[in-house]
Amino acid sequence: METVSALEASVADLRAELAALEDPRAREINEKHGDDHGVNLGKLRAIAKRLKVQPDLARELWATGDTAARLLSLLICRPKSYDQSELDGMLREARAPKVHDWLVNYVVKKNPAAEDLRVAWFSDPDPVVASAGWALTSERIVKKPEGLDLGKLLDIIEAEMKEAPERLQWAMNNCLAQIGIEHPEYRDRALDIGERLEVLKDYPTPPNCTSPFAPVWITEMVRRKAGA
Repeated sequence: METVSALEASVADLRAELAALEDPRAREINEKHGDDHGVNLGKLRAIAKRLKVQPDLARELWATGDTAARLLSLLICRPKSYDQSELDGMLREARAPKVHDWLVNYVVKKNPAAEDLRVAWFSDPDPVVASAGWALTSERIVKKPEGLDLGKLLDIIEAEMKEAPERLQWAMNNCLAQIGIEHPEYRDRALDIGERLEVLKDYPTPPNCTSPFAPVWITEMVRRKAGA
């Protein structure tokens, strides 16, 4: 179909353009990961590049509830234009993993309310919401660990990660790895927790990729840093 210019774009136009990019094979692969869309992300990013930043259009696309439209909205929004309440509501609606991931990484992390949301989400009873709090905590472990109680985080991981629902488990595991990688004083304990819990130990890892199993991940990243 003929694409529309950035100035002419409407929600209906863009949804039709996204629908024309639908690939059944891509949808099949995405659905295995919980994402209900079949649009190649490279092509979706090309549309976003054409549109540039359009906060109002981004909100309209989000309001459709369509996964591909929401992914596009997150690429053309202005992260600082959302208030804390709006972002909280968006996260609780974002059940597709890719939408959840992009919302946290492309929008929430760039918003002034990121730390307040991290604290609010961290212990939320909804494990999907809590996983966002843990993802933001991983960011702080790497970039701004001051004020975090890393020992307490390891206590929680040790007690809860093994039985946590999948998305929350992944986020906790990422925290465990980042603590071990970035903070040598906690490395032995992080390695020990990972070895004992064995979370993601048998996760299939493609050649030339690092395993998400925390002891392997920590050891490899520390090795790379030492060789840098």
